[in-house]
Amino acid sequence: MTTIDLEAIEDPADGLRAVVALRALADRLEAREVRRALDAGWTYADIAAALGVTRQAVHKKHGKRR
Repeated sequence: MTTIDLEAIEDPADGLRAVVALRALADRLEAREVRRALDAGWTYADIAAALGVTRQAVHKKHGKRR
């Protein structure tokens, strides 16, 4: 795994672009894994517990994609 020296990012614009990119990556990864979990028979409650959020939050965010 690669380690990133956060102190090496000198320009705030570079740091903020990195935040945007990481959020987009996290959203794509979450959507993929929620889809895989649902396909494997997990409930929204199971997924919510794994993500540390409420069942309602998972259903609201990912329910319409099914």
